[in-house]
Amino acid sequence: MSETGERILEVKHVTKRYPAAGHGQLAADYDVNLELYRGRTLGIVGESGCGKSTLARMLASLEPPTEGEILYRGKNLAQLKGEALRLHRQKIQMIFQDPAAAFPPGMRVMDIVCEPLLNFKRIRRHDRETAAKKLLEMVELPGDFALRDPQQMSGGQRQRVGIARALALEPEIVICDEATSALDVSVQKSVTELLVRLQREKNISYCFISHDIALVRAVSHEVAVMYLGNVVEVLPGEQLAEGSLHPYTRALIEAVFDLRGKDGGRTAISGEASGVPDVSEGCPFRQRCRYCTEVCRTERPRLRTVEEGHQVACHLEFREKRRMEKRRLE
Repeated sequence: MSETGERILEVKHVTKRYPAAGHGQLAADYDVNLELYRGRTLGIVGESGCGKSTLARMLASLEPPTEGEILYRGKNLAQLKGEALRLHRQKIQMIFQDPAAAFPPGMRVMDIVCEPLLNFKRIRRHDRETAAKKLLEMVELPGDFALRDPQQMSGGQRQRVGIARALALEPEIVICDEATSALDVSVQKSVTELLVRLQREKNISYCFISHDIALVRAVSHEVAVMYLGNVVEVLPGEQLAEGSLHPYTRALIEAVFDLRGKDGGRTAISGEASGVPDVSEGCPFRQRCRYCTEVCRTERPRLRTVEEGHQVACHLEFREKRRMEKRRLE
């Protein structure tokens, strides 16, 4: 038990490798360590290709990790097979970026949201319409939408249907993989507010994955920042803007547009993130970091705790922190 609540999911030293032509293997995620607590939101943020969606698929047991463990209430998900794995899927559900692509073609809304309930024999077929109306009203849609085709609905309405389907089985954990990025800003706000309300009412844990650091900051209790498959910083969401320490996190914060026209001395990072076969040696951010030194090129920084709830993987940060501690002792 932690001050943040009951820990229900733990990611321990998880690595996911894929074959890469001419390079042997590509590490999409490398030595990832994270924790998720009951009723709280863990935000995962980073550029496209940083390994966020790969991690989401492993958390949802859609892919197994190459190395490491994903523990749900102490049970290693990689060891679940057959019927045990099928039954476990009730506990962890997923909201996808494009609900239209996630819905089976030709199915009405009623069939889409009730399919999980029928699969696990929670309802009978003649109860579908009643159950669908209840689920739709939960996500602030009219009950009579149950008889509609998803193609007759707006993007925001379809995403609410996706949320209703994900919550139909009353899971403990919901993985939101870019769940609002395809929506207009005004619709994104209302859908995000819906997710927050449902979390408060049902005590759901969210893993909220996005490349939008401002949105992640707004909805997350804790935030993990990823770069090239590595977690480079973990800290409370409320400290993200002012308390982050890793150069990459700072660059993401400074890249957020200020509508008041103030750039705040913004410093852009050069180049783009590019995948490499393995980043076990050296800092993964070394090629784009203006503070890079020789130790950054040769020694991979490990996540270390700087204060309660705050971890950073950066040689620079620890050199500066040690200097400050030494001065205080003197």
